[in-house]
Amino acid sequence: MPIDPADLPLLDPPEQLPKLMGIEFVSLGLDEVVGTMPVAGNRQPFGLLHGGANAVLAETLGSTLAALHALPDRFPVGLELSCTHHRSATEGLVTGVARPIHVGRTTSTTEIVITDAAGRRTCTAKLTCLHRDTRPAGGPAEQPQATPR
Repeated sequence: MPIDPADLPLLDPPEQLPKLMGIEFVSLGLDEVVGTMPVAGNRQPFGLLHGGANAVLAETLGSTLAALHALPDRFPVGLELSCTHHRSATEGLVTGVARPIHVGRTTSTTEIVITDAAGRRTCTAKLTCLHRDTRPAGGPAEQPQATPR
């Protein structure tokens, strides 16, 4: 049974990559997860949005959608991610929209479409997650605390 988006546990503590890249959720639902990411701070050396930044946004949104369907009984982990970069983004925010292609008991596949501020498609990604029976080791509750020097 899917969980209510309001009950989604904290998936991106402040020190984690999505937070560092400025990713913000716009909406959370079982049929769609939407988020934004600034181009500024996520560029490659030629001033374009880094392709790896698109991948982080896609995996963040797709994994969140998988979590909405799998939690609390199962725990999604990324299995495969593919990204096709159609055009560059050079400024403003990009918006990602994740929608389920398949949601099963053991796997889910999501399509993530990323667009620039003008609404032009910049990237299409597909993420497949494995839904595990056990919580992966090293999650936020299990990470060792840093020791002072």
